[in-house]
Amino acid sequence: MQRIRLRYTKRGRLRFTSHRDFQRAFERALRRAEVPMAYSAGFTPHPKVSYANAAPTGTGSEAEYLEIALTAQRDPEKLRALLDESMPVGLDIVEAVEARTSGLADRLTASVWELRLDGVTVEDALRAAEAFRAAETVEVQRRTKNGMRTFDAREAVVSLEAAEATSDVPADRPSDKACAILRLVVRHVTPAVRPDDVLSGLRAVADLAPPVPAAVTRLAQGLFDEETGTVTDPLAPDREAVQAAPHPGAAGSAAAKVPAVEGSA
Repeated sequence: MQRIRLRYTKRGRLRFTSHRDFQRAFERALRRAEVPMAYSAGFTPHPKVSYANAAPTGTGSEAEYLEIALTAQRDPEKLRALLDESMPVGLDIVEAVEARTSGLADRLTASVWELRLDGVTVEDALRAAEAFRAAETVEVQRRTKNGMRTFDAREAVVSLEAAEATSDVPADRPSDKACAILRLVVRHVTPAVRPDDVLSGLRAVADLAPPVPAAVTRLAQGLFDEETGTVTDPLAPDREAVQAAPHPGAAGSAAAKVPAVEGSA
């Protein structure tokens, strides 16, 4: 059985796609591309697809991950291209690598988020970010299926910086009005701290209230490096393992050449 890990995006209007909607679209793409999927056992077999830490509905993302199990070997890049052709524009399959290591989900311990705040000046955003960082705790509330829950949104936030939006920053709502960008690194904790929780915290500590909903995009997710304070690529260990593995038949070819060299001596 071969396992392939994929990175996909949610861009533009497709950021409003729910995780369930994406699952349906992806399974249709698997059928259209005639991928030799492995299936679970039991009365209702389903394709072996493992999703990891999907972004909330309404947020864009450049770094969503999943893993599929195949019954026959396929070239990861060719498979990626076939699946991408079968997906709606905006739900793009952008990277594929053969799984050579275990624990993909365990390597998704933090996310880098970007929040576009239309109608907010960079000065107000800087002031709010500084107040948030200076607070020991920032209690926020979120409605769950069990009712309202109060938790600390500050502890999970590793970094929070503000800057002015520039022309090279993609925008879902281009505007000539004031616009600030917040970039934050958030650890994946329980309960999960989401970008809207951080916005609630900024409202609580600095009275920052964007006049329109923020455009939120996950730029990266992976293992948090304590030394550098960065989020690393979760597919890098698999990529390195593939590169380090000997090419099929390489050893046999080398062995076949040895007797000829010895015989000619």
